[in-house]
Amino acid sequence: MIDYDGRRFRNPDSDDGVVARYHQRGDLVWASFAGGKVRRGALNGLCDADGVLHLAYTMVLHGGDIVSGFTRSEPEPSDGGPLRLREEWERYGPNASSGISYLEEIR
Repeated sequence: MIDYDGRRFRNPDSDDGVVARYHQRGDLVWASFAGGKVRRGALNGLCDADGVLHLAYTMVLHGGDIVSGFTRSEPEPSDGGPLRLREEWERYGPNASSGISYLEEIR
């Protein structure tokens, strides 16, 4: 199992300033994030034996919108570089959508 405790991640394809700091105790994982359009965000979920994260998320945007959803984040192999996560996400509510994005560890 990958230990996510204390790791920080960002989207390498965006300059929005959003940074997430992860915490872990056993298989329980949580994170908080902020920056750019996000006033405050939170993730809560579980890490399986292969390091795959199954997380619910919520965030409050500067414009007043409240967003929630689910993401499955799978670590991708790397050759000594930063840990990269492939996120398959789904957003709920009036602006429901889904997609794939990537996060990269900040070292």
